[in-house]
This record gives sequence, structure tokens and C-alpha cells, in this order.
Amino acid sequence: MKEMKLFQTYKGDKIQTKNRFLMAPMTRSRTTQPGDIPNALMAEYYKQRSSAGLIITEATQISLQGKGYAKTPGIYTKEQIDGWKLTTDAVHEKGGTIFLQLWHVGRVSSSKVNGLQPIGPSGVIAKDTNVYIFDGAPNGDATFVPVEEPKEMSQNDIDRVIEEFVQGAKNAVLAGFDGVEIHGANGYLIDQFLRSNSNKRTDAYGGSQENRIRILVEITAAIVAAIGKEKTGVRLSPFISFKDMNDPEILETIMLAAKELNKLDIAYIHLCEADWDDAPVIPNDFRKALRANFKNTIIATGNKSPEEGEVLLIEDLVDLIGFGRKFLTNPDYPQRVLTNAPLNVISDNHTLFGGGGARGYTDYPFL
Repeated sequence: MKEMKLFQTYKGDKIQTKNRFLMAPMTRSRTTQPGDIPNALMAEYYKQRSSAGLIITEATQISLQGKGYAKTPGIYTKEQIDGWKLTTDAVHEKGGTIFLQLWHVGRVSSSKVNGLQPIGPSGVIAKDTNVYIFDGAPNGDATFVPVEEPKEMSQNDIDRVIEEFVQGAKNAVLAGFDGVEIHGANGYLIDQFLRSNSNKRTDAYGGSQENRIRILVEITAAIVAAIGKEKTGVRLSPFISFKDMNDPEILETIMLAAKELNKLDIAYIHLCEADWDDAPVIPNDFRKALRANFKNTIIATGNKSPEEGEVLLIEDLVDLIGFGRKFLTNPDYPQRVLTNAPLNVISDNHTLFGGGGARGYTDYPFL
């Protein structure tokens, strides 16, 4: 196993890692309330998983408006910045590297979550889409509520969101993060602009593919200018269409975006790939085209086995492999792969993404 590329160091132009294992972002809803403040429990969780070559945090909202789920962390108040310092200090003490994922949910929200009407590129509601709150249920479980109709964003709204992304990136650096990942995937705000079915605008941010990628490019360029291209990555999900995001043009749009991101010379593109049993498989033709159009680091995440990830590394289609649930249940996942040790599995009596405390979070055993 130690001969696998997964265990080799990676020395990219903008990013270097001690191995090719990436801990993928996973929403866990463990913040301190009120204020969505990162805490010592979260710091312990990330510290436990510092064996990853690179950790990407759970999605972190850049504003109250950008929040779509209960108890998710923010990066827009002093208390949140100070709270995240616990995590970055803990991970760095263990020799780890950690990026913060910057998040705005756009239309995927409800006033029951944050007291605000959602916003989006257009006033188009996401059908069959829910978010969750914690409403004091006796068992502590989350309650799912449908998203509400969004307000179409004005130019002022767009300008403000770009500023919030930039400030979030600056705040992340203040909190000690090694970089940031711009969340442009999974049906959230930036992805909503990218797709023709959720973006019905007729101004400079809608219509053509060139216009639909504009907000992603402007946000990325502004963050690069603020904190540096070597500290800036982008996550995209070309083959994921849940949250009412099916768009026949999305692959061409994503490739056009990749070309523009390449011009900005950012650290990486992170492909969020579908992770359910009958999910669409990303064809190698797409991977080869992305490699041809984007010269820096490419990351692939999507419930892959180490062997499947190894093939992609050997064929030079990607540079790092993201693992989510495997890191969730196995804080020492690289060591378990190396020694072919049995893996912890998600227990029926363990909370997965629904909030709570240490149970199902920091209590998974090491070898």
C-alpha cells in the first residue's frame, strides 16, 4: 500500500501536501449558539483528522443571508473568526493543512433558518428542496422545512455578495487558514448563476454561458487580489443536478469557467462528484478536457475507494482524492488504508449531519 501514489507527497505549482488524501467538506452543524460560532469540539474533530494531506472545512456562510441550515458556522463576525482560530491552531499543531470553504446558499434557504427571504439569480424556487432547523424536538433531531421563493438579486445585491466573499476570505486568513475554497457547487448561489434553469436573468449575469459564469469569475478574481492565488480554490459539481439544478448546458459552462479560472492561476479546482450508488460516472473525456484547460491542481471527491482514486492519480487525471464519510468515521483513515485495517462504519445510533455533540463526531475510535 505504501507504494500507492495516494501516500506520496504532492508538489503542485500553488499547493503542496504530505499525501494525496483530501478530507472533503461535510456539514456537521455543531456550532455554539447564538451566533453560529466554531468551538473547541469542532477544533478537536478537525485535529483528529489532520493526517489528511489537505482538509477542507465544512461549508461556512459568509453572511447571515448566506445561511441555509441551522447551526452551520459563519466567518463574518469577530466571534466566529476567534472560534475558527481554535481549529486552525489545533490542525497546524498536528502538522496539517486546512482551507476554509466559503458558502452562500442563495435560494436554498428559508426565513425559518435565518429570518430572511432567500435571494438568488432569479425568483425561481428550488422544487422539492428542503433545509433544516432545530425546533426543540425532544430527541434533538433536525426538522426539515421547504425552501422559500427567492428574491431576484439586484446589482447592489450582487456587488454586496462579492464583497462578502472577499471579506470572508480575508477573515479566513485572519483566523489562520492556509487558504479558502469558493463553494461553486451543489445547487448553492454560484451554481445557481451557472445554470440556465435557475438563472433567468437578462442582464450581464444571465443569458449566455459567458454571462452566467461572470459572478464566479468576479468573486474568484476579487479573492485572488485580496489573499493571493495560491490560497484560492474553487469547487464545482458539473454532474450533480439535485436541488432542481438540471441544466443541459452545464458541462460546456463548467469548461468555460475552468478556462477563465486557469487565467486567474488559482491553486485548484475541486470536482464534487455524485456519491450515491447509481450516480452518473464522470467520463474520462471530461477529465482529460479539464486537465487540458486547467493547468494547476485538480481534486476529485465522490465516495471513491482508494483503488479507484489511485487509478485517477496514476492516469494523471487528478492530483488529490477527496474522502468524506470515510474520514468522518475514521479519523486515521490514511493509516487504515496503509495497513489494510478494518474501517469504522456509520453507526445507526450515531448522528451523521444532524447536529448534536461529541456522539457521532469526535468519538469514532482510532486504531
